[in-house]
Amino acid sequence: MNDPTVIALGFFDGVHIGHGALLKMAVRRAQERGCRSAAFTFDRSPREFVTGKPVPLLTTPAERAEIIRTHYGVEDVFVAPFDERMMTMPWEAFLSELLVGTYRAAHLVAGHDFRFGHKNEGDVEKLKSYCAAHGLGCDIIPRVELDGVTVSSSHIRTLLESGEAERAKAFLGHPYALSGTVRHGRGIGKAQLFPTVNLLPQEGKLLPRYGVYVTRAVLADGRSFTGVTNVGVRPTVGGEGVTVETYLLDFSGDLYGQALRVEFHRFLRPEQRFSSTQALHDMIARNISEARAYFA
Repeated sequence: MNDPTVIALGFFDGVHIGHGALLKMAVRRAQERGCRSAAFTFDRSPREFVTGKPVPLLTTPAERAEIIRTHYGVEDVFVAPFDERMMTMPWEAFLSELLVGTYRAAHLVAGHDFRFGHKNEGDVEKLKSYCAAHGLGCDIIPRVELDGVTVSSSHIRTLLESGEAERAKAFLGHPYALSGTVRHGRGIGKAQLFPTVNLLPQEGKLLPRYGVYVTRAVLADGRSFTGVTNVGVRPTVGGEGVTVETYLLDFSGDLYGQALRVEFHRFLRPEQRFSSTQALHDMIARNISEARAYFA
């Protein structure tokens, strides 16, 4: 890399509207300075690596990069491995060797609570001092709030775990989505209910609250269809393990083995056990009507 860059710094899980403030500033400064706009992130959760405890993610590295580029127009996304070397890197080396030396940073943009370097010894005050001493530009973005609540990935996780898909969408600035490969199910839906596609989400991704949602399914070829998605264990038909099943409205065809993205727009109802498959069928028909009305 030879061109100087303006880099937005953060883990960017979910790429919510708070992250968006950093990314918009990076694009603006890059245009002003004639640099390339960029974002720096890690391939895994630093907290999970340090503590050894799983942190369910809102986005995979590939999803983060895609949202950063398509929603905010950032040109480059640098995804660095978070490993022992990164964890123990002194804060000054993180700035001088990695961001300036490797990624040609001329200007840095960070959030008010950004921490970096070994034992999180780097903070925004050290960042500002370093930039001033070494001729780098620097912007610190204050906290972003929505309805009096600080926008954060952890708050969005809580919303999704409660089924508040619409509220999560407002904080994210886009719908929460699960992506994966369509797999073969047990064929119960096709035979007795409505034909569904069964998604195998990526490992480590957060599953929203079990229940039924209005969704939008985006196919590999870019076409999208209104959907009704059940996340859970399908108690009425004796499910085995957690599944993500979507009925695509006005679609016919075979998607087995293909990539699919399911965007969650509204929570309709909790998962429940019905007295018969006919009762379940009638409820799904009602949910399909609700999904049509939502996107009408």
